[in-house]
Amino acid sequence: MAQVANKRLAMMLFNSDNDLYCHMVRIVLAEKGISYDSSVVDMDNTPEDLQELNPYNEVPTLVDRDLALYDHKVIVEYLDERFPHPPLMPVDPVSRSRIRLLLQRIERDWIALSKKITNNEDADNARKALQDSLIGASAIFEQKPFFMSDEYTLIDCALAALLWRLPSYGIALPAQAKALINYSEKLFEREAFQQSLTEAEKELRA
Repeated sequence: MAQVANKRLAMMLFNSDNDLYCHMVRIVLAEKGISYDSSVVDMDNTPEDLQELNPYNEVPTLVDRDLALYDHKVIVEYLDERFPHPPLMPVDPVSRSRIRLLLQRIERDWIALSKKITNNEDADNARKALQDSLIGASAIFEQKPFFMSDEYTLIDCALAALLWRLPSYGIALPAQAKALINYSEKLFEREAFQQSLTEAEKELRA
């Protein structure tokens, strides 16, 4: 965390118009109905404001009055605590820890592969591994309305951002992943998800 010398009247999100983690934060902001200003950052020429607020000079970075936060997981949990309705995390610590562990697994097992595809690091193998893993997990999405839950949570925010990008990764889900396809469509139809999309992200499925 960093303290901001000049207090801001509105919440500000420094973000990219096509980054999975930034998209996840925007989904949470939309689900909560939070008003904020957006600054789309050119990562090859970052503004001085961002350099002062975030020692890693990266996005997403959220500024709320005199508080600056970075790391998407820190940001989304802060938003859920700061704006508790609708809740995206359970109240009790055991259930909250389970959500955090599931988010960590999704990041390590799926999002890490998506980053390899995006960065063209052994992309073909990463693409096959991600597709096979998603297909293999499809049955999980038959059990509950949302990911292992009756309620929409931060996990669904992360998965929505990931699944929206599958066509841009060169991944098409087959009929045998019907449960996952149905789950994806349900997420994409949410009003908050539609509000979260930038023009660049809309073009991923144009």
